[in-house]
Amino acid sequence: MRLWVFCWALWAMASPGAPLTGEQILGSLLQQLHLSEVPVLDQAEVEQLVTPAHVRAQYVALLRGSHQAHSRGKRFSQHFREVAGRSLVSEASTYLLVFGMEQRLPAHHELVQAALRLFQEPVAKAALRKLERLSPRGARARVTVEWLRVRADGSNRTALVDSRLVSVHESGWKTFDVTEAVNFWQQLSGPRPPLLLQVSVQREHLGPPQASGAHRLVRFAAQGQGAPGRPEPQLELHTLDLKDYGAQGNCDPETPMSGGTRCCRQEKYIDLQGLKWAENWVLEPPGFLAYECVGTCLQPPGPLTFKWPFLGPRQCIASETTSLPMIVSIKEGGRLRPQVVSLPNMRVQKCSCASDGAPVPRKLEP
Repeated sequence: MRLWVFCWALWAMASPGAPLTGEQILGSLLQQLHLSEVPVLDQAEVEQLVTPAHVRAQYVALLRGSHQAHSRGKRFSQHFREVAGRSLVSEASTYLLVFGMEQRLPAHHELVQAALRLFQEPVAKAALRKLERLSPRGARARVTVEWLRVRADGSNRTALVDSRLVSVHESGWKTFDVTEAVNFWQQLSGPRPPLLLQVSVQREHLGPPQASGAHRLVRFAAQGQGAPGRPEPQLELHTLDLKDYGAQGNCDPETPMSGGTRCCRQEKYIDLQGLKWAENWVLEPPGFLAYECVGTCLQPPGPLTFKWPFLGPRQCIASETTSLPMIVSIKEGGRLRPQVVSLPNMRVQKCSCASDGAPVPRKLEP
């Protein structure tokens, strides 16, 4: 029975779209109780066990709470939009970009990726010749993009969203992944302010000492300060219309499943009383509706600005799950007592279409 711990490890790595099994429930239960095998309990002793009122109250409270606390999974999708911004501050090595976002993300659309495009201006030939004499290998600078949040009390907070090296000898458009910044912005409550992105050009710390000032030669075209037609910073938003590329909610019980069924949540009842290992151990519940995600997802057309490694096709997965409270019998000091335990991610609340391997958005901290 000690192999059940290994089974639980496999469940933790399983696909979020895989249907729940009795073995996975058992593995999670053993892990929560820090057990390596199913306890051997006397049936007659279990039948005489009475669940105290405070234990049942705790179980009911967890049962109600599990319908409100959802765990979120992966997300992914695609469509193209461009947003023009305006300039607030521009310095030699720091740029603060402001993008109006309200009504830029259509309703019922899911953000896949946000890309910031900056135009790197060419360096004067005289300055390049001088730099090449000091550093013949070619100098680079580090460009860092941070999301800037201004709190109600006036304090500022930044979050790093992308950082990469650029060559001083190059010019033209440079693209940075700012998806996380837009995800943070979407989590703000109330009337949301414009999206603020702080771009910093810094010295490459691992570069040759002779090129320590090379980063001062890297300049990007600023917002709202150029002549008409001059390239300005751009924000590209890639989204997908969930009416076409998302899940359809609950499956229609009157419609038989087929290869072309659109991603949906299907009822699946787990009968705990019918599982041999649950006898004399699981007191509540006798069974539960676990649900499962079935069907297929429409694949997006066209490539993304950035390709995440190991990104697979869109699949029907459980994007929101809830825990399963249980009352189990525990033997301590030669006597049985009931105990409440909560197993995470046991019931599917929502199914979505997502690409396996897509990053999970971070939660915005207070």
